[in-house]
Amino acid sequence: MKKIFITLIIMLCVSPFVFGEEGMWLLSQVKNLELEKKGFEINLADIYIPGKPCLAQAIVNLGGGTSGLVSPNGLMLTNHHVAFGAVQRASTQGTDYITNGFLAQTLADEIEAPGYSARILEEIKEITPEFSRCEKITDPIEREKAVDLKIKEITEKIEKGKKDVSAEVGKMHNGKQYILFVYKRYDDVRVVYVPPAAVGNYGGEIDNWMWPRHTGDFSFMRIYTAPDGTGRAFDKGNVPYKSKFWLKIALDGLKNGDQTFVLGYPGRTTRYRTSSDVADSLDHGYPLRIKYYKEVIDMMEEFGKDSQVADAKVAGMKKGLNNSMKNYQGNVDGMTRTHFVQQKIDFENEFMTFLKKDEKLYKKYGTVLAKIKEQYASMAKYQPLSDVFRFVLSRMALNGTVFSTAQRAYYTAVQRSKPVKLQDPKFSEKDTIRAVERLQFGYMSFYEPADKALLKKWLKWADQLPAEFRLKGLDEVLKTSGKTIDQWVDDAYKKSKLNDVAFAKSLYNKNVKELDALDDPFIDLAKRLYPVEDAFREKDREDTAVMEELRKKYIDALYAWKGANLYPDANGTIRFSYGAVEGYSPRDAVYFEPFTTIKGMLEKDTGQEPFNAPEGIKELYAKKDFGRWTHPGMNDVTVAFTHKVDSTGGNSGSPVLNTKGEMVGILFDGNYEAMTCDWQYDSAIQRTISVDIRFVMFVTEKLAKAHGILKELALE
Repeated sequence: MKKIFITLIIMLCVSPFVFGEEGMWLLSQVKNLELEKKGFEINLADIYIPGKPCLAQAIVNLGGGTSGLVSPNGLMLTNHHVAFGAVQRASTQGTDYITNGFLAQTLADEIEAPGYSARILEEIKEITPEFSRCEKITDPIEREKAVDLKIKEITEKIEKGKKDVSAEVGKMHNGKQYILFVYKRYDDVRVVYVPPAAVGNYGGEIDNWMWPRHTGDFSFMRIYTAPDGTGRAFDKGNVPYKSKFWLKIALDGLKNGDQTFVLGYPGRTTRYRTSSDVADSLDHGYPLRIKYYKEVIDMMEEFGKDSQVADAKVAGMKKGLNNSMKNYQGNVDGMTRTHFVQQKIDFENEFMTFLKKDEKLYKKYGTVLAKIKEQYASMAKYQPLSDVFRFVLSRMALNGTVFSTAQRAYYTAVQRSKPVKLQDPKFSEKDTIRAVERLQFGYMSFYEPADKALLKKWLKWADQLPAEFRLKGLDEVLKTSGKTIDQWVDDAYKKSKLNDVAFAKSLYNKNVKELDALDDPFIDLAKRLYPVEDAFREKDREDTAVMEELRKKYIDALYAWKGANLYPDANGTIRFSYGAVEGYSPRDAVYFEPFTTIKGMLEKDTGQEPFNAPEGIKELYAKKDFGRWTHPGMNDVTVAFTHKVDSTGGNSGSPVLNTKGEMVGILFDGNYEAMTCDWQYDSAIQRTISVDIRFVMFVTEKLAKAHGILKELALE
């Protein structure tokens, strides 16, 4: 019983007093945490105040990352790896900002961060009652379509006629609750200061997800607006954003045991999933992605040797894939080491024991686990086809820029040819317009040899599908042309104009007949593959709807068992989490302290990437010239720290705040031993890794001599 009780504590968020630091809480739930008992001085009710400037408006969603406003003029602090895309794209023009870093001495020197958008929260609203009609639909597939259409109706109504307004509906607990988030969007973001890679990426992929860590993972960026304060794209006439609320830099820093909290936009967690979900990822999903990503990374490494520009163009993909691959491997290692599937099974056995004690509950929920398992078995029948399409329809677009653009353009033309009621519920004209506007940023990383290799790899994978899943369109193309995949792809790149971004943009203004008339090989292939791709989308939508219904039912059962005080899984919406500065023991007889220092950074130094500490830092350390950024009692500057804040991907760049609400760090990573944290929080071993604000300010002041930034932060 003791083992079962501990498992329940790990698995369910019943009470903040039981779970301590666990939880990525909705802002509406923060008031229930009674954090004043833990020494919090800030008035937590002031985090979000409808219609008034508040702390939540200093937290910026950068799309896949977070940042914090730190001045009245739109200056933001975020991670080096969050700003990396901007630096990478700027480096494709021939200047190596990745290696050397960048500092703007004046506002006029700040450079565009291509493709970046900053979203600042304007409103949060509970809208669950608006979905009451949808919830009455008994068929899960039709209900899911109705929900998608309702979300589309709500968001389009808010966004209509407002180019700088963005709305999204957060579906909590698989549809038990719906919350509307409205943002102001600013499409002009600029780079102010990015430290050299020897600071911002110190340790590289070797130290990624690892502790002890000595990475100065920070960058300064700025939001710009039109003179009237509205959001618009990059324009020389734009002016710095007038912040409604901004964060104060803490001068005192942190010590072991101090409480911290984080506001940010965590991506996805799966805390309430079953043993069937875990087994599917452990046995299939993770290994497949690890294998494929490793092969693609190896290809990109070779292309990166061609030139500095080529290396810059493929750098973003390499970095993203390396990060994901190590995360997946960490999950595999962690799940295997802890017998995680069996942990889930043990928990579910206890859950079933509870249900059997109540006839009504058992009748209502007794089959939910078995049905989830059956649904996975059903989906497994289509696994080969699913694997092929999920990779290319993902954000990574692992079939290359050119072909994925052709696919999207053809999909858009087909959807526009249909009556609105028959269109894909996910199709949006506003999203399409925005995708076209942003197309140029994707093409900034376009490198034809790498693009070719990606498409060849995907087509060869697709060409190996079992007979029942053959892509007839691909067979037709190869048979008609009489060419191998390698030959067809090489010829297609010679013939197509899709390597030109202006031509690519023009495709979105054409109907299906006009696209056909272009006689472009990539559009022809997209057309031939469309029927099976569309059928896959529909099947995937149906499977997702059924699974969503089952998962929602499972959540209902957990509510019935343990009460309603559960935090929803992370889904890209703003969340609050907290936890004390604390080290951890990764294994027997080993304990990691919670702070690293410049001393440790230099102990790793080899003079070679990725452990090539800057000479300037070595000189400052030799002279002990730390200024006001010395950690009390250490006679050193603390580089990074671990704390028990609950976080995940998307939280990168989130400001770390002390109990007064002052900024003491920037969240940037988690520890490898707890890679299963998206599935389960473990207070003993899960730690968030953040760069210490003292090191950020030390580098900014002493190494970069960025006095303009210090003055703006009111530190000079």
